[in-house]
Amino acid sequence: MEQPWTHRARPERLERRIEFADYESTRIFLERLNSLSEQEGHFPDISFGRTYVNLTVRAEGDPGEIGPREQSFAAAIDGLL
Repeated sequence: MEQPWTHRARPERLERRIEFADYESTRIFLERLNSLSEQEGHFPDISFGRTYVNLTVRAEGDPGEIGPREQSFAAAIDGLL
């Protein structure tokens, strides 16, 4: 079962870990994420291994709170799955 986004504070951010069946699936997701990020001009922090990707979407702007742009971007990432 996929884990939903987790909202964290200090600094405010959204985090999610996504598991994949194999490296090929991970690679394809990362390529799609790259295209989405370029299109949106929004770039998450990423760490990954052979079968997982950890994502952090940080709040942009002042006062550094998660807003509609970050929520929309997280939903668009979900749509890549």
